[in-house]
Parts: sequence; C-alpha cells; structure tokens
Amino acid sequence: MFYNWGMNSLAKFKHLAENALLEPAEETSFKPAPQLPPCGINFGDQVPDARRQSPPKPNLQRDLGVHHAKMPGGKTIPLLKTMVTSACERNCFYCPFRAGRNGRRVTFTPDELAQSFMDLYRAGIVAGLFLSSGIVKGSVNTQEKLNTTAELLRKKHNFRGYMHLKIMPGAEKDQLRQAMRFANRVSVNLEAPNDKRLAQLAPKKVFFEELVRPLQMIEEIRQTEPGHLGWNGRWPSTTTQFVVGAAGETDLELLSTSEYLYKKVRIARAYYSSFSPIADTPFAHLPPSSRLREHRLYQTSFLFRDYGFDLEDLPFTQEGNLPLEIDPKLAWARSHLQENPVELNRAARQELLRVPGIGPLGADSIISARRVGTLRDVDDLRQIGIQTKRLKPFVLLDGKRPTYQLTLW
Repeated sequence: MFYNWGMNSLAKFKHLAENALLEPAEETSFKPAPQLPPCGINFGDQVPDARRQSPPKPNLQRDLGVHHAKMPGGKTIPLLKTMVTSACERNCFYCPFRAGRNGRRVTFTPDELAQSFMDLYRAGIVAGLFLSSGIVKGSVNTQEKLNTTAELLRKKHNFRGYMHLKIMPGAEKDQLRQAMRFANRVSVNLEAPNDKRLAQLAPKKVFFEELVRPLQMIEEIRQTEPGHLGWNGRWPSTTTQFVVGAAGETDLELLSTSEYLYKKVRIARAYYSSFSPIADTPFAHLPPSSRLREHRLYQTSFLFRDYGFDLEDLPFTQEGNLPLEIDPKLAWARSHLQENPVELNRAARQELLRVPGIGPLGADSIISARRVGTLRDVDDLRQIGIQTKRLKPFVLLDGKRPTYQLTLW
C-alpha cells in the first residue's frame, strides 16, 4: 500500500483518472484514457482566465479524468470526475479501491481539492465537478469532507457551475441537507437490487439503512422543505447505480428496485454498470457482464421514467431476464398493438408513447399537428420529425394502416 507522499495535485488527479471509468458520470462521450503525457499545468500558479484560452486538447482532459458530459438540459460540458480519497476501509469485492488491495492511494484536503479544481476551471479545462470518495474513519467523517469541499467551492471560490456530489453510505440527514444546498445532483449507489445480492457484492454495506434510507430522506427533504434552500433555488436531482452481472441478480430484481426508485423516491436516472473484473479483487476470476444486457436495462429504465410503463408490461423470460434479441418496447408492441393498432389522430399521449418510434417529443409533436389538421399518411409524420420505420405496423392514420414490410425483429 502506497500513499500520496510527494504527489502534487495534478499527479493526484491523473492517478485517480486511471480508475474513474468504473462509475458512470452523467452521459459521457468518451471514457478517460490512463497514462497520457502530463498536461503542464502548475497548480497554485496564477492561471489565466478561461475566456482567453484556446480550447484544451482532448488528450489533456482525458489525462485528468475529464469527461464530456451531457447535462439534463442537453448541454455538454467538460466534467472532472475525481475523489477526495482513494483510500477506503470498506471491502467491496468488485472495487479497485477496496481495503487491502495493493496500490497507491491518494488523498486531497478539502482546501487543496477546491483550489486545484478552480485552477482547472479558470484554465478552461473543466466546467463541472463529479466528486466521490473512498470511506475513511467512517461515512459521516467522509461525507463531511465532501460537503466541506463543496461549500468551499460555492462560498470561498464562488463557483457557480455544475456539481454532482456522492452521498456516502449511512450519511446523516443533516449532511444530506447540506450536500443538497450546494449540489446540482446527488447520488447514492445501491450497487445491488436487494440485501441478499448486496451481501454478495459488498458485505460491509447495509442495504436499507445505509443506502435506501438516504434516498428516502433526500426525497423527504424535497417534499417538505422549501426549494429555495437548494442550489440556485431548487433541490438537486438524484441518481443511483447498480453493478450488473457480478452477484447473479436477474433483470427482474434490478428493474423491480428501479421501478420503486422512479415512482417512490423520484430518482432522475438509474445507471447500470456492466461488471468488469479487476485484478487483485475477490471477483477477478468472474467473466465480464454483457454490454447488450446493460443496454436492455437502460432501455427498460427509460420506459419506466419517460413512457409510463410498469414492471408487468415487460417481456421477462422464465429465468427473470429480458430477451437480449429484441427491444423491450418493440416486444410489448408486438404482443399488444399488432392486432390493435393505435389511431394517431385520436390517441391520448400515453397511448402514443407505447408506439415504437414515438418518444415524448414525438408524442407532443403529433398532438400539436392534430390541432391543425388530420394526419393522413407517413409523409405527414415525417414533416413533423417523426421517424416512421418502426411505427408502421402498430398505427392507423385516418383509419388506414401504413404500408410496411415485415421483418424478423
């Protein structure tokens, strides 16, 4: 075990970036590439204003663990994904930072991390921060360091950009409230869909008390306390993450928990991270999980969040998994709409959202177009931006089916 004796802040960011791809941070357009040449910034020196800088080179950003992340409103920003410390007293079986694993550990003080981030921000290299941490001296102590860093950035350095704060397992309610005052987004990683599966992944974590309960408390704060107390006058959104494929969990287990989280604690998104084995961990011998399975889980998760689907609508196999060979929305439509097509000129918004090829924006466009006149053929749909290939077998236009060619999938 090696610690960060003699490492400057730049070297710490670079070291942490080598494992930063383990956890999704918003929606990113590339993943960090480790061990690239140093970028040449001297932390602590006066850094010129970002507006006077030429855009940083992509390899410089990757070197530091910077991702081009898509924000909830659609804007893309360079987001630094880093940690207060990579030391950890927990022993999660899948994690590169687990206790007892050989490797260098690095730690920032809150002041050092806040100042170093601002150096990058003023240089135009980053515009937002995703901040997590290993757990040292307990979750409460670690959450305090995360919150202190966030407070320094907001109050001392007047940083007004995007900030995503990780909530440590078992953090106290007052700490959740404080994190919510400074962050645009907070997240609690469940990692597993239930206590049985969590015990197989992370034996020192307690599923309900340490993970589910904080998510519930965050929603309680949103529901009962005025939003103007949050950053920029609103409470932050919430996300979670599951490790997929390491504990033998089924898609039914994962999606049952996801549906609860969307409906009861109003998470903005569930992330599904396909398991990938890491050397010198108890799971090093396990095979990697299917990326296609991860993709199907995301598709179904969005059906819960944006399309009004329920768990009972999904085409699970007898083993409790989604079929890999077909989009879950298309599978539902083939079972329910093939013989009962949706008349696009009369259907309610929720009915439109059940049609393959029609999303929330498309449904709104159809409803707006109907106020002007009758939709009579697929050209009318194309003119309002609807992709028509997938929807043809499942709809009527002014009482008539569009012409389509049968396909296997």
